[in-house]
Amino acid sequence: MASSNKQNTDYDLIIVGGGMVGASLACALSKLPLRIAIIEAVPYQDNKQPSYDDRAIALSFGSRRIFDGLGLWPDIAKHTTAINRIHVSDQGRFGFTRLDNKQENVDALGYVITARNLGGALVQQLDQIDNLTLLSPAKLIDLKLGDDHSTAVIEKNGKTETLTAQLIVAADGGNSAVRKLLDIHTTDHDYNQTAIVTNITPEFSHQNIAYERFTKHGPLALLPMENNRCALVWTQSPQEAERILELNDKDFLNELQPCFGQRLGLLLKVGKRVAYPLKLVKAQEQVRNRLALIGNAAHTLHPIAGQGFNLGLRDVATLAQIISDVSVNNNAQQNSDIGELEVLKNYAQWRTRDHRQVIGFTNTLVEIFSNNFPPLAMARNLGLITTDIVPPLKHALSKHSMGISGKLPRLARGLPL
Repeated sequence: MASSNKQNTDYDLIIVGGGMVGASLACALSKLPLRIAIIEAVPYQDNKQPSYDDRAIALSFGSRRIFDGLGLWPDIAKHTTAINRIHVSDQGRFGFTRLDNKQENVDALGYVITARNLGGALVQQLDQIDNLTLLSPAKLIDLKLGDDHSTAVIEKNGKTETLTAQLIVAADGGNSAVRKLLDIHTTDHDYNQTAIVTNITPEFSHQNIAYERFTKHGPLALLPMENNRCALVWTQSPQEAERILELNDKDFLNELQPCFGQRLGLLLKVGKRVAYPLKLVKAQEQVRNRLALIGNAAHTLHPIAGQGFNLGLRDVATLAQIISDVSVNNNAQQNSDIGELEVLKNYAQWRTRDHRQVIGFTNTLVEIFSNNFPPLAMARNLGLITTDIVPPLKHALSKHSMGISGKLPRLARGLPL
């Protein structure tokens, strides 16, 4: 970073949004000589903190590598349940595909953890970062991107404060205030589906198997959790979801049972249920001079295949490496800074292929498996069977699911910055 810029700004980097993606970026950059601030509207200890509730998060094997590179995995691992196998099927039809960690020579294909436990590990790490200022509760109310710095205006404790930084990182979720303030347009696709999210206790042991089952209403996923619970993501039409949410526990389980089947025996208990409307939202710009978008601020996905948070975490790993490389080079040369557009274009270009592939993959799955046209149903089931019996296809799908395909930044290979 050019020394004049460093001295003329309050911070080198301001992260707007202190959820799991924003907090992960702060942890990734903690050992660099940067002055970092996080602007977060809801205090971390507040029960209303939306990023740290009891929803289950599916971490890919690639995300484990990133947390390994950050030195956080030992604290996170104690709260996770391993996914050793994945079983994909089409309700009422013959097609299925099975993925197995042993065939991929990994400890697990992925892991399941609650957002609360993952958030707790991240917050504990944030408390130990000396070069981090946490501005919370605080709300971003204005933002300007200049040639050599950005200016953020926040509201905190009833007063406004003006802050300057070389770089603003938008990590403030699908309803990003940064996007709105800067008039960054999005490409939206409403799936006309609602995800019902809850926890289920089945009769039989889940044996660390994750199930992805395609039904006539949409995908249904059961993910293994501790105490033999399973995290459920059940996709329905908005009208059906509204009706199902009003059912008592017994009727809810009676309706779910035939959709999932008997692989885990009877479904015995169900927890608190919440619902989320599903749509694809993609920002039309990933970077501007002095600005980068990561996580749901850049892309909000359908939860099918559990790719959303993992894609955002790879944003973190890539942006952290770009920033690290510039910081290291500038210790000797001092000829550029982390907020320059030419620097940030490297991040955007690196992430383009991964974004395109994951968004295309999830979107195609939703469209193909939500269509019951008989020839298409036959073709997709043949595709599932073919994938199951052709090792190169299965290996490619496994690598994609684990988030370890393509060009990977150092953290995504389990290496420190």
